Amino acid sequence: MPDLATPAAPIPGRWRRSSYSGPEGGSCVEIMDGHPSAVPVRDSKKPRGPVLTFTPASWTAFLATTHRGSSTI
Repeated sequence: MPDLATPAAPIPGRWRRSSYSGPEGGSCVEIMDGHPSAVPVRDSKKPRGPVLTFTPASWTAFLATTHRGSSTI
């Protein structure tokens, strides 16, 4: 599986918002937990829009980079 892809069909499952999202909604990132081989990510304002899928290793590396505050993602 490539590190980043847009699936051709919707991915069923339970989505959750980032813990950094405010209660007012707005620009939020949602991820799906429990997918067997990927970490699906989408824009909460467009739940039927494109979904990015990351390998678990790529998602972990992305989170580590953002937690460090690195400007080169």
